Amino acid sequence: MPYEWTQAQTGIAELHLWPYRSLPRRGMVWFLGITAAFLGLPAIVLVGSPVLWGLLPFLLGAIWAVWAALNRSFRDGEIVEVLRLSPDTAQLTRHGPRGRRADWQANPHWVQVTLHATGGPVPNYLTLRGAGREVELGAFLTEGERITLERELRRALSNPQ
Repeated sequence: MPYEWTQAQTGIAELHLWPYRSLPRRGMVWFLGITAAFLGLPAIVLVGSPVLWGLLPFLLGAIWAVWAALNRSFRDGEIVEVLRLSPDTAQLTRHGPRGRRADWQANPHWVQVTLHATGGPVPNYLTLRGAGREVELGAFLTEGERITLERELRRALSNPQ
């Protein structure tokens, strides 16, 4: 699962969440290489022809577009959510793409974990409510992972360290 519970210090539990990556950076390099080879394969018959120079910018543009799209996907997926649970504080920090950061803090005794089966932007939308705000948690997780995480969060919040 793309989340992990750790024990930062005595009495402080940390939950780290991140989006699932189906294509690692090394796989992206392989994919781009194979794509370039398949796009360049038909151009082999045009070697020595002036037509090749007319097609070459379009072939390079297609390879660049695939690279740019994959690179943008990697940057947008650099999300890490960290939930720190101590006996007196529940603190959620979301490190988003391009350096964006959002913080939320509440008393864990009053934090409510809610799993919205319908009505949210995704099925089984998971939120934490406390200190007058409601924040989402793990919107990038699958439905099953959010259901499991909701149970784990309820257990962690009901058993303060």
